[in-house]
Amino acid sequence: MTTSAPLGLQGAYLLGERTSHDRLRGRTLEVAVTLLTREGPDSLSMRRIATEAGCSTTVIYTMFGSREGLAEALYLEGFERFRRFLEAVPARKDPFEYLTALGPAYREACLAEPGFYTLMFERAIPGFEPSERARTLARAALNILDRVISDCISAGYLVPTQPRKIADALWAAAQGAISLERAGHLRDGRTYEAVTTATICCYLAGKS
Repeated sequence: MTTSAPLGLQGAYLLGERTSHDRLRGRTLEVAVTLLTREGPDSLSMRRIATEAGCSTTVIYTMFGSREGLAEALYLEGFERFRRFLEAVPARKDPFEYLTALGPAYREACLAEPGFYTLMFERAIPGFEPSERARTLARAALNILDRVISDCISAGYLVPTQPRKIADALWAAAQGAISLERAGHLRDGRTYEAVTTATICCYLAGKS
């Protein structure tokens, strides 16, 4: 029993270390995406990021391994923020109402994080290619859509098919409209709403 106090202290210390590491990692990613947005990919040197984040380059290399590792961490952070944004939408009892509510949230998530968006969807860092693992984790950010679409199929709102097939079609339609909006070709979200609604209508089924 005499070892419980030291183990408790050690646990508290390790928790503090992890919290400190997570905060520094988060601050580093914020610095990096701000530099990317403000000055472009050439600003993403490990030394510059370390200076802006207030730590040593050794710490940056320890956390990310390389500039490529940093880019992949930014890529994954963008999708993680995207996932949290979607999951913050209050669930509805009716799955079709829930699916409809996720549409505007998707657009908001994309427009709210322009720096991460450029890296996730517009190849903001020339030569960067996400690993297969990163692509798999990125696609997992859409799992909430898969689940809600599956519920819509079970409830008879949508035709029986693979939920991911519908989710990917919806994703493609949404991304096209958002890219045009970001480029200044569309003034607002009305086209986004129209194309996403049209995509869902393609899979509608009559309820028995």
